[in-house]
Amino acid sequence: MLIAHRIALDPNNVQATYFARAAGTARFAYNWALAEWKRQYVAWKLDNRQTKPTQAALRRQLNAIKREQFPWMLEVTKNAPQMAIIQLGQAFQNFFAGRAKYPQPRKKGVHDRFTLTNDQFSIDGCRIRIPNLGWVRMRESLRFAGKILSATVSRVADRWFVSVAVDTQDDSHLPQAKNQGVVGVDLGVAALATLSTGEPPIPGPKPHKALLAWLQRLSRSLSRKQKGSANRKKAKAKLARLHARIAHIRADFTHKLTTRLCRENQAVALEDLNVSGMLANEKLARAISDVGFGLIRSQMEYKAQRYGTRLVFAERWYPSSRLCSV
Repeated sequence: MLIAHRIALDPNNVQATYFARAAGTARFAYNWALAEWKRQYVAWKLDNRQTKPTQAALRRQLNAIKREQFPWMLEVTKNAPQMAIIQLGQAFQNFFAGRAKYPQPRKKGVHDRFTLTNDQFSIDGCRIRIPNLGWVRMRESLRFAGKILSATVSRVADRWFVSVAVDTQDDSHLPQAKNQGVVGVDLGVAALATLSTGEPPIPGPKPHKALLAWLQRLSRSLSRKQKGSANRKKAKAKLARLHARIAHIRADFTHKLTTRLCRENQAVALEDLNVSGMLANEKLARAISDVGFGLIRSQMEYKAQRYGTRLVFAERWYPSSRLCSV
């Protein structure tokens, strides 16, 4: 079983600067490879004698020119640009298979992350060793035992995290599953979940609505700051921290709800909601986004496999609310 443990890091200023530099290198390599992929793909379409682009060929091409054209890449781990191009190749595989949209360029402040292979880092208790940097403190130790596959260092607001992927057969960290009942779940905006068991509807936290006034105040404050100033940087960090807090509140509640449903039931029925279509309603788009229907579905899918729960999706046009209006 593949599982990831996301741990908060406690870097000093030098280490945080290195993380930002490595994330910038990975972002640059990804965008460079995306532009090269487009150019080479068009050339291959026009002339079949040209070589079709692949992530392996783009990695070799970057290695051949980076010492002359991009010498600053050598200041960080080699995994940062190489893994970014590999991830681009996976994105194109998903695109051609119809599982995802066409890859888009990564943006600074949004996609601040880089990935390390398991031979480039090591973990010892509450610290992790990063290439060209040394040991960095972690807020907690790795929970899972097994083969460590990779680690991704990412930034959320002004905090750095590492997500360690582990291939483990040990499921002792999971609470004991009861798996006795069968429940149908009706998702909604007023009440996040209404269960077929007859218990009172479960309201969602709606963190965006609760913190909207403070969010608007910080947004206005940011818009009034001069671009490039230190005050604008501080205001931007405050706004990012608030957005992260909203996301964490929503994710925490959703995790608790989905874990409870999978532990207590041997079968769970959900609606196959067209969330993207629902968001087209401009009057309800904010409220729909705030409850996180897509987050609930994604968590239910992988947790049902963990606990051995059968997950059933009702057809999108099944009249569940009409048949059971209460």
